[in-house]
Amino acid sequence: MSWGSPISVIAIMAVCYGGWLISTWIRARHGYPVEGEFGGIAHKGAGPDTDRKIELLSAENGQLKDQILRLEERIAVLERIVTDRASRLSDEIENLR
Repeated sequence: MSWGSPISVIAIMAVCYGGWLISTWIRARHGYPVEGEFGGIAHKGAGPDTDRKIELLSAENGQLKDQILRLEERIAVLERIVTDRASRLSDEIENLR
C-alpha cells in the first residue's frame, strides 16, 4: 500500500473523521459547548425544561430577596432596641451614683 493510493487517503480521512466524532462526543458528554453545523455553538441543556427552571429559579430568587430585606429590617429594629437599652442602663447607673 503506497501513500498515494485511494485506500490510504480514505483511511486518513476515516481516522480524522473518527477523531472529530470522539472529540465532539467527549465535549457534549462533559457539558462543553459544541460547534453546530454552520459554525454556531450549541450549549448543553437548552430547551423548554431549561426555560421553566430559569423561570422558577428567578421567582424563588425574588422571594429570597424579599425575605432578606424583611430580616434586615428586623435586625435593625433589634439593634435599635439593644442600643437604646444600653444608653438607658448607663443613665440609670449614673443616676444611682
